[in-house]
Amino acid sequence: MSAEENKAIARRHWDAWNTGNVAILHEIASADYVFHDSGGRVVRGTPGGAIPRFRAAFPDLHFVLEDVFAEGDKVVVRWTAHGTHRGDFELVRHIPPTGKQVTWFGIDIYHFRGGKIVEGWRSMDRLGLLQQLGVVPTAG
Repeated sequence: MSAEENKAIARRHWDAWNTGNVAILHEIASADYVFHDSGGRVVRGTPGGAIPRFRAAFPDLHFVLEDVFAEGDKVVVRWTAHGTHRGDFELVRHIPPTGKQVTWFGIDIYHFRGGKIVEGWRSMDRLGLLQQLGVVPTAG
């Protein structure tokens, strides 16, 4: 697959997040997919478990792709997320709904093989999100 084709597949990954359609991920990720999150967790198997949890906590969740770069069999996506915290949320600990509108950002790196995503790494602004939700105090 070309770098441009891989970028298109990476964009579909974010279509799944923006629509809540987890089935998209079953089409674009390999069965032996491995995901590494910024909290040090490694998840194996078809991705998508986090989408329903995030969308339940932030029903108006929307991701904007700020940059999409590709080199060889890797694609990097820099994104910004926006949403209103209206449901229970688990990130470090249980967070009941706050009603707060939040914005956070991150970068994902995808490794492709045979037109499928086989591995992903995410680094996101967990601290900024937790501070906006009022769970962690801001400095100063």
